[in-house]
Amino acid sequence: MKKEYYYGILPLALTSCLVSQTSAQERQANRPNVVFIYADDIGYGDLSCNGAKTIHTPNVERLAKMGVRFTNAHSAAATSTPSRYAMLTGEYAWRKEGTGIADGDAASIIRPERYTMADMFKEAGYSTGVVGKWHLGLGDKGGEQDWNKPLKPGTNDIGFDYSFIMAATGDRVPCVFVENDRVINLDPNDPIQVSYKKNFPGEPTGKDNPELLKMHPSHGHNQSIVNGISRIGYMKGGKSALWQDDKIAETLTGKAISFIEGHKDAPFFLYFATQDAHVPRVPSPQFVGKSGMGPRGDCLLEFDWSVGQVLDALERLGLDKNTLVVLSSDNGPVVDDGYKDQAIELLGDHKPGGVYRGGKYSAYEAGTRVPCIWSWQGVIRPGTVSDALLCQIDWFATFAQMMNFRLPEGAAPDSEPLLNAWTGKEKKGREWLVLQNAQNNLSVTDGRWKYLRPGKGPAYNKNVNIELGNSMKPQLYDIKKDPAEKNNVAEKNPKIVTKMSGQLEKIVDGRYGLPL
Repeated sequence: MKKEYYYGILPLALTSCLVSQTSAQERQANRPNVVFIYADDIGYGDLSCNGAKTIHTPNVERLAKMGVRFTNAHSAAATSTPSRYAMLTGEYAWRKEGTGIADGDAASIIRPERYTMADMFKEAGYSTGVVGKWHLGLGDKGGEQDWNKPLKPGTNDIGFDYSFIMAATGDRVPCVFVENDRVINLDPNDPIQVSYKKNFPGEPTGKDNPELLKMHPSHGHNQSIVNGISRIGYMKGGKSALWQDDKIAETLTGKAISFIEGHKDAPFFLYFATQDAHVPRVPSPQFVGKSGMGPRGDCLLEFDWSVGQVLDALERLGLDKNTLVVLSSDNGPVVDDGYKDQAIELLGDHKPGGVYRGGKYSAYEAGTRVPCIWSWQGVIRPGTVSDALLCQIDWFATFAQMMNFRLPEGAAPDSEPLLNAWTGKEKKGREWLVLQNAQNNLSVTDGRWKYLRPGKGPAYNKNVNIELGNSMKPQLYDIKKDPAEKNNVAEKNPKIVTKMSGQLEKIVDGRYGLPL
């Protein structure tokens, strides 16, 4: 049973009474439908609205023209699981143990007693749904789930009325969809078995049976073979439940639109997390070869198509005038993330991270500075551009502010209500923002200065060709003058280093977990 919290001296019941006394017009103005379109591994420079010349993403441009495009918005972390955890809970993931990149058989990382953004929307009278990549664990004990039974706790236990999700990621087993905490299309005579410790006898792997592969790994990703692609982890059975890789985008987009259609007559919150452009990249046939940049570029076009389908559905249903659409990405880009898909060979002049250094996994800017757009007719001025320092971790408190909803005590502890900044009405965003790389090393920025705290870990990941930003020496960059972080000016500015490091430790305040 979920714990009850109170904020200040007003209980939620009284808050609800106060809200009910507002006019219907005020309720509608403060309670738009909310749709998140959350990309996977798409960088700041991957979309044409942010200046990319080698790829055209017209539907994302269409959304940007309708609302405000942010040039300095960040995910809370440079990898998937911690950024999603922070976004849905309003808590920095580095505060909580066990929030590193999750295996496909990880237990639920967000436990039922934890108050989430979905809980908030649900208590505010919204129908809540999640469709797409999950990667936050399912079930009570990692590695011990029975995938042939309901996976509890699951998404329905943390505020979502409806869920249709990938259990983890496209490159991790089990390669099945889970609807309302149950694997779909299962044949009871062919049960699923999953292990991240050892293979099942007689099951082929990418390492031992490369002749069975239609896509070969470049590093890792050489365990169980599903649809001719070897994955991370071992899986046996469940053949009738396996997804088709080239239909993932079509399936997820269709489910997202079905949720919108089914809830068009009352407020809804939809978290639509796409697979594009995460590996393995297997776009639908209609996009194959269209970008000229191989499967990764084709998946960018496929993501743009998904965006267009959602926007068209909202317009067709007459919901576009009272729906807030949020588009962003879970972390920065990566080109070769484990498969030989010609992403490097066909990249050409395209710069997935834009002018920024690093990428996915990295403490440098391209690790967390991601595409971000908000569109809300009648509230956000079309075609606005904002360079306010902002972070997805603040969506939680900002939506509470939007709805005049009093959050329970202890909820969203690191989230800041910044509605005027997110709607483009104020240029000022966060005063301080802490960011996290794959090695759980932290940096802090005020929008101009960025300080990278010394920490252990490799400086460079040769597999993915990305600088990680790890160093045992302090790093300081003037992001305004040096957005590519080429010049470490820590030695020349000891007072600024002292100020920034002190501010970081103040924010950390000893509450520092071990997410890896």
